[in-house]
Amino acid sequence: MPDTQTDAASVPVRDAATVIVLREHAGAPHVLMGQRGAAAAFMPNKVVFPGGAVDEADATVPLARPLPPLCAERLREDCDRDLGQALAAAAIRELWEETGLALGTPGAWPGAAPPDWTGFAARGLVPRADALQFVFRAITPPGRPRRFDARFFLVHAEAIAGDPDDFSAACEELSHLQWVPLAEARRHDLPFITEVVLAEVSARAHDRTPPASVPFFRNDDEESLFLRLKGMPSA
Repeated sequence: MPDTQTDAASVPVRDAATVIVLREHAGAPHVLMGQRGAAAAFMPNKVVFPGGAVDEADATVPLARPLPPLCAERLREDCDRDLGQALAAAAIRELWEETGLALGTPGAWPGAAPPDWTGFAARGLVPRADALQFVFRAITPPGRPRRFDARFFLVHAEAIAGDPDDFSAACEELSHLQWVPLAEARRHDLPFITEVVLAEVSARAHDRTPPASVPFFRNDDEESLFLRLKGMPSA
């Protein structure tokens, strides 16, 4: 029989980015969510935010505007390399692929756009990361078929280029894309970590500045810890 503990421990942890798009609608904050397919290997049928793993090409994607400095600083904490550029690009790419919404500004690419970005570039847009707020980080616990070191980014819908209700360019990875009232989001079938992140988002619904400290669920093979990324203490 296979050693299930060894198998679980051997699952690689991939860097990933998730995007929470927040929108004021009918006098109340709403978040953009969709449902994963029944055959999905990771979190089937769950209602989630757009997001996915970082691709190798993401680190080379040009950003018209970089991440806010505080977010870039927090992303470097408890990390053995600087992934800010790649994570920001992955967040924007996943939002585009799964919803058809573009977080970009008019401009020309310095060269040919990577294959996953051709539709984005065809709209005359270059990705912008300045509207992203890094608000949460969580590592998938051991024992799951796929594991991710996910960074959650909050963005307000007015930063989206175009109609925030136009999902026509979305791929089919998420179905039932919809703006869910923030106060009602927990009524859906959510992953546990999504419920935790929603509480953080609710507290920041009207705050347009990046948080000074970022919650971090670090689930490694030895223990689960709840930490806060908040910079080095002053001397």
